[in-house]
Order: sequence, then structure tokens, then C-alpha cells
Amino acid sequence: MLQVAFIRENKETVLKGLAKRNFKNAEQLVEKTIAADEERRAIQTELDAILAESNKLSKDIGMLFKTGETQKADILKKKTVQLKDKSKDLTESLQNKANELQELLYLIPNIPNEIVPNGFSADDNLNVFQEGEIPVLHKDALPHWELAKKYDIIDFELGNKITGAGFPVYKGKGAKLQRALINYFLDKNTAAGYDEVQVPHLVNEASGFGTGQLPDKEGQMYHDAQDNLYLIPTAEVPVTNIFRDVILKEEEFPICKTAYTPCFRREAGSYGAHVRGLNRLHQFDKVEIVRIEHPDNSYAALDAMVNHVKSILQELNLPYRVLRLCGGDMGFTSALTYDFEVFSTAQDRWLEISSVSNFETFQANRLKLRFKNSEGKSELAHTLNGSSLALPRVLAGLLENCQTPEGIKIPKVLVPYCGFELIN
Repeated sequence: MLQVAFIRENKETVLKGLAKRNFKNAEQLVEKTIAADEERRAIQTELDAILAESNKLSKDIGMLFKTGETQKADILKKKTVQLKDKSKDLTESLQNKANELQELLYLIPNIPNEIVPNGFSADDNLNVFQEGEIPVLHKDALPHWELAKKYDIIDFELGNKITGAGFPVYKGKGAKLQRALINYFLDKNTAAGYDEVQVPHLVNEASGFGTGQLPDKEGQMYHDAQDNLYLIPTAEVPVTNIFRDVILKEEEFPICKTAYTPCFRREAGSYGAHVRGLNRLHQFDKVEIVRIEHPDNSYAALDAMVNHVKSILQELNLPYRVLRLCGGDMGFTSALTYDFEVFSTAQDRWLEISSVSNFETFQANRLKLRFKNSEGKSELAHTLNGSSLALPRVLAGLLENCQTPEGIKIPKVLVPYCGFELIN
């Protein structure tokens, strides 16, 4: 969430940033937000004046009673009753206006970093890095959903029977490979200095608002109405909310966390050939990295996260590219996002497998996540997160790119984790 003072003092910068996002009705929303803030501050000023007058009258009444001027004291007492009633009304008006302002602020997305390219959709994203040779497959090569059936390692029909479409069942070597990837990702992350945490898979409403899933992605989250809890769409939500309402010391930076969780997304409206098999699921496994950083270091940290994910894909020997997302394709909360995509030779398309983002102070403002700077003043921290990695499309890429006439050859780095070299 943007700070209202920043919006008020940097209106043109905010509008320029929202224009890069192609955000509709930006000027109307910004003007309405500024107006609500002016009204809130005016009410606060009036309330402060009344409270100050009321305090003064209370002292005057005390002095009058001491000097025996009870008649004058009684007159002032009647006036304090009137002021009390007025302050009560103003306090209620102030709370209502503050709530209105908060709801408006929730609607405004983050301002993109200046290096974010202009654009409207994924077609306008900027390819900033590409590595790895795209393999030439044998003539009978298959997409991963056919390989899954051929080797009986993932059962999409059984998952559909148990739950519904988008909930696959991993079997035999498929389940072992899935577990191997999770353990490998966690080991890589912890070796790089990320502390592993295990977190709840359900979060409350405050956590959803804290990281920006609410109200922006409310329709994409599974919701338990009885307890008002949400199944997590990513470990980013519970891990980052560890630091909600926390004041850090400057020397605690950087804070680096990693977590494995299943993730749940309704993906309403998703259908078609591009979502076959593992390409898009309602439940999937993901290992996440989260960083809490000093504002001066957050972009160096973002570069470090990007390089870390690169190192994993290099060890898996998968062809990949890194995209800097354009303004029109960025997430609501992000200031700068890099997407990683693996090339699926069998599908002849790029598959997104990771997003690494810097949110600057946007989440921290919602979370009330601050630190004491060298002068002893409170500042908002910067938050970052990335997939390291999301399993479904990594697994799809491995199955398709590593297939041979003899079977699917497991990358060397995973063999110690899964205990076999070939799926056949």
C-alpha cells in the first residue's frame, strides 16, 4: 500500500507510474484519495482544537471551584458537555473517513520502478537473459501429460476422481522425483543463507491484506467462510506475515527465509490446451524465498535472488530465460518483477516457473513492518520474494526435455535425492 503522504506530495509521479501499469481511472482514484485525506486531516484538526479547549475548560473549572465561583464553574461545565458531545461526533466521523481512506488506498497498486518497460501484456516483457541449449528430441517425443501416463508417474484422472481437475496424484517415481525436487530446492536455499521455516497453510484475513492478496486476488483464493480463513496461494503470505507489526533493528538486516508449502489457487476462468497436465493446477508444491531488507540494499538483494534461481536451473541443465515484466503484466504489489521461464521442447513453448519481485515499502506499509534507523527514527523496510522454485512446470520441463527413447534421464544433481537415474 502506498503511503498517503507520498501520494499527496508526489501526485504526478504516482499518476505517471499508474499510467505505465495502464491502470484505469487512475486520476479519479488518486484525486478521491487525496480529497479523503484532506477531509480526514480537517476533521482531525477540528477534533484536536475541541479537545484542547475542553482540557483548558476543565482546568478553569477546577480553579473556579477552588475560589468559590461555583456559578461560573457550572456555566463552563455545561459548555464542556456540549464539547464532549461534539468531540464524540467528530471522533466517529474521523474513524469513518479513515476507513474510507484505507479502502481507497487498498485499490491503488504499487508504483513501478523506473526500469520497468512500458507494455500492456506478456508480449511486451523484456528478455534480459537466456541460457542453455534447447534439446533436440527424438521423433516419438511426447508432452509431459502423455509421459506421465506412459510411465504411470502422475495420474490426472485419479486426482479428478478424488477432488476435481487440477489436483493430480503423483505415483511411484513421480512422487519420489517431486519430493527430491522439494528437498533439493530447500538445500540450495539454506546453503545460500536462507533460514528454513514451516508455516501454516491457512491464513487469516489480516495476513491476506498484509501481503496484498486481499482485496486484489480475493476471487482466486479458497476461502473457509465459517472461520474466515484462506488457503495460501503461496508461502510468501505466511512467511512475510511473520514480520507483521514488527519493529526491527537495523543490524538485523538482511532477513532471509525459505519455506516449502503446498499452494492453492482457484484459477477461475482458466481453460484450454495451454493449461493441460501440470501447466496450471489448483494445488501444487512450491519452495519460496523471502527477504526483508534495508531500503538501501533491496535492489542488490533482488539481483542476488535472480542469480540464485539461475544457479538452480543451471544445475538442472534446463534451458531458461529471464524476463523483466512490463508495467501491464506486473502484479499489483510489485515494483519490479523478473519472471523465469523454462523451454518445453515437447510443447514448443516457454513455461513460467518463477517470479522474483521487489515490493519496496508497499507490503511493509500494510504490514506495519518497520525498523529503527541510525538516527533512532522508524522507517518502512523493503520486502522481496521469489519462487525457488514452483514444482509443476519445472517437473514438466524435466520430463519433456530429459526424455530419451530409453526413458526419462534424471539430472545428475537430483539422483542422490531420488535414488534413481532413469524413469522407464
